[in-house]
Amino acid sequence: MEKVLVSVLDNGSRLQAPAVAKYVEWVRRSHPAESPAQIVERMEKMFLLAVTGSGSAVGATAAIPGVGTVASIAAVGAESAFFLEAAALLTLAVASVHGISAADHQQRRALVLSVALGESGMEIVQKATGVTAKNWATAITSRIPGPTMKGMNSTLVRKFITKYAARRSALILGKLVPAGIGAAIGGAGNRAIGKGVVKNSREAFGPAPARWPDELRAIEA
Repeated sequence: MEKVLVSVLDNGSRLQAPAVAKYVEWVRRSHPAESPAQIVERMEKMFLLAVTGSGSAVGATAAIPGVGTVASIAAVGAESAFFLEAAALLTLAVASVHGISAADHQQRRALVLSVALGESGMEIVQKATGVTAKNWATAITSRIPGPTMKGMNSTLVRKFITKYAARRSALILGKLVPAGIGAAIGGAGNRAIGKGVVKNSREAFGPAPARWPDELRAIEA
């Protein structure tokens, strides 16, 4: 399970990292008058809408005649991967708005995992780095020795597996309930966990900057 989880997280971080800046720019172009804080809030709403919809859709498969349990479980597995990748995209996008750049996949993995874990992730980062920071996301992208980063990520992964598995196991069983009940459970459950990701992200990065970096450069010029 640990290998599968790391693979999903790395896949989300590696594939989405080059597209994060374009994604943020696309949202900005669609809403040019909005501040960084408003753009972050808009991305949070898009994330919650996406994961809620995916949870409801997978839960609805159990109500379709002829769809077996194996097929339903396979759909749940794919949806779980989608949830993790969506959470990775949100985390990296919010980091981009804050001007935080994760240089390599180890930093991206630590950033995504620590935000997903929230307070327990913050404690692991602080213990590993020896840095006590209100916005602990900045500590991850500072100069951390390779062995320290890898050890910290291993601890974050083990903690995340325990916490994530406990939350998702009951939700997975709920999604397999037929007669449309699974759809309601899937949507509501995904939204609840998604709100936790949003809350942790806000605590990790703090308030959004008042201005965009390009606006600041224009003012300075």
